[in-house]
Amino acid sequence: MAEADRVRLRAAALTLDGGVVWDKPDKKTDLFAHLGSPVSPLRLRPATTSSSSSSAGSAKSPALGNAAAVAVGIGGRGNHSGELVAESNPPRPLRHRRSGSGPLIFSGGSSSAGSGGGGGCGSGSTASSQLTNALPTGNIFPSGRVAGAAAAPQPPRTRPVVLGSGTGHYGHGNIMRCGGGGGGMAPSRSSIDATLFHSNSSRSPASCPAPPGSGGGLQEVTRAGNEWYKKGRYGEALQHYDRALALCPDSAACRGNRAAALIGLGRLAEALSECEEAVRLDPASARAHGRLAGLCLRLGMVDKARMHFTLVGNANLSDPAEWQKLHEVESHQERCMDARKTRDWKSALREADAAIANGADSSQLLLALRSEALLRLHKFEEADSTIASLLKLDNASLPSMPTKLSGMAADSYVHIVQAQVNMAFGRFDSAVALAEKARLIDPGNSEVGVILNNVRLVARARSQGNDLFKAGKFAEASIAYGEGLKHEPSNPVLYCNRAACWSKLGWWAKAIEDCNEALRVQPNYTKALLRRAASYAKLERWADCVRDYEVLHKDLPGDTEVTESLFHAQVALKTTRGEEVSNMKFGGEVEAVTSLEQLQDAMCLPGVSVLYFMSTTNRQCAQITSSVDSLCTECPSVNFFKVNVDESPAVARAENVHVVPTLKIYKDGARVKEMICPSLQVLRYSVRHYAVSSS
Repeated sequence: MAEADRVRLRAAALTLDGGVVWDKPDKKTDLFAHLGSPVSPLRLRPATTSSSSSSAGSAKSPALGNAAAVAVGIGGRGNHSGELVAESNPPRPLRHRRSGSGPLIFSGGSSSAGSGGGGGCGSGSTASSQLTNALPTGNIFPSGRVAGAAAAPQPPRTRPVVLGSGTGHYGHGNIMRCGGGGGGMAPSRSSIDATLFHSNSSRSPASCPAPPGSGGGLQEVTRAGNEWYKKGRYGEALQHYDRALALCPDSAACRGNRAAALIGLGRLAEALSECEEAVRLDPASARAHGRLAGLCLRLGMVDKARMHFTLVGNANLSDPAEWQKLHEVESHQERCMDARKTRDWKSALREADAAIANGADSSQLLLALRSEALLRLHKFEEADSTIASLLKLDNASLPSMPTKLSGMAADSYVHIVQAQVNMAFGRFDSAVALAEKARLIDPGNSEVGVILNNVRLVARARSQGNDLFKAGKFAEASIAYGEGLKHEPSNPVLYCNRAACWSKLGWWAKAIEDCNEALRVQPNYTKALLRRAASYAKLERWADCVRDYEVLHKDLPGDTEVTESLFHAQVALKTTRGEEVSNMKFGGEVEAVTSLEQLQDAMCLPGVSVLYFMSTTNRQCAQITSSVDSLCTECPSVNFFKVNVDESPAVARAENVHVVPTLKIYKDGARVKEMICPSLQVLRYSVRHYAVSSS
């Protein structure tokens, strides 16, 4: 064969129809001669007709192979659901995959169904016909199948279409991004869609105009919202997402971004509504289903969360960790309800906490179960704080719960627990209203009826007792409170109110008994502790009286009445012990020491004395001085002295003080503690510790 013939054959083997030689690098000018930049508006060309098979998923149009190759080139990481990404970096040039030195291998147009392996879309069949840079008229899925065929060529548009890069079925012009290995795209971990819009609706995203005065287009508004979101400024982010939604109300991505901001603000009921709307707008979006499933898990909607996690799993984007959390929440919740049936409140609390820790932190049912367990364990403050977190949820906007607890509807049960907590804290009117709501929700449940009747009787008894007490009929009032205790035998408010009646009647021992019952149920019940301390004083049980007032003084350091009562109780206790009390005075000032004789007298005083060495020019002394002054008022049994080292350097040298502030504590003439430049916390703790030990 002649040399010229061999050259011609070799050139023919390396050329596809159309005269393009494939052993040279692709030129951007050739590749995008009609397509334009993959992230810039496209110049539309007449659409070519394509068809797809619903069973085998094979593409019959040769243009599909070219379209799939475009999909490989433009699919950037982190993009989802056919939404436009606001990227700061310019797009990389499109490159075709080659097999050795042979012809270009396209990643679409597979003849086998479900082909998704390798490094591209489909099976990578070899192109054998002339291919042009025609735009696809259908949506190309990771398998290389065409989602829908155009019935007729598209008419020209007044606004350019923007090429998306998502993974769902979002309408004309969106090319699906391909994942390697047939596993699909890994789900993004961000809470917001970095992309801007879906185009599943009849309204094209490119046709979402920016109205006058809107402050920018969809991309700019969403990008600004994303920046606020990343900074944790969810309110500002929500404002921008609202504007984006106004620009494109049919965008599932805009709905999803708004839901993310609402979740950050704790407005979960509104977020749930937005997530459901996003799924309605784009049923094929794994991202939308994933966000909705996670929110349902937080709200304790286990069955609904499972359904949407399953839909995410069907898209091969399911996270095993989320499934594990769902399983843990479900199993712990079941064990919690079983423990409630047997009245094992410690186990019920442990299981409720475990379910909440695994993700159901905003479940109405779990929060109610936890609150009831705490109430039965006499942990009233924790029960009340748990109910407070439950009240932050917009229960009226959340769907009703299908769960039953021993035949009681879950929604009714939540109101019953709230009523019982309100009863424990003396909020009887609120308790009645909540119990009546529970009855309306579950009118046929006998347990709800019994609880409602009981709450009404207790509230009526308390109201009658209060009226009688105000009228000065203390004996009758004590009887009325006793009637309420028959229906609610562990109510601390009724015990404390009856103790007040006994105090008015001078029956101090009975007052102490009722205060003890109230404190047994609610150990830090301040009003009961005050009444018991006063009753101890009346019975001259000074040691018990001082103990109660010291607890109160610790909880209420700024209460002058408690401080004065503690002082008088301490004086009385020292007097009964035969100790010196002439140096004790209430509300005294810190006494200045200017001579060695005064210093010696201060150190030798009985009880506790505090010597404070200071300087008026020292900044830390300025902070310490105010604390020493307040401690002098709070601890009347302690003697306080101050030495200005600038005015009395001899006194400072006698005590070997070289650094200020320095504090020395003496007890009965012996030094027990020295503090150099102490923190305010250490100072207060040390002084109070020795003040209590001297009582």
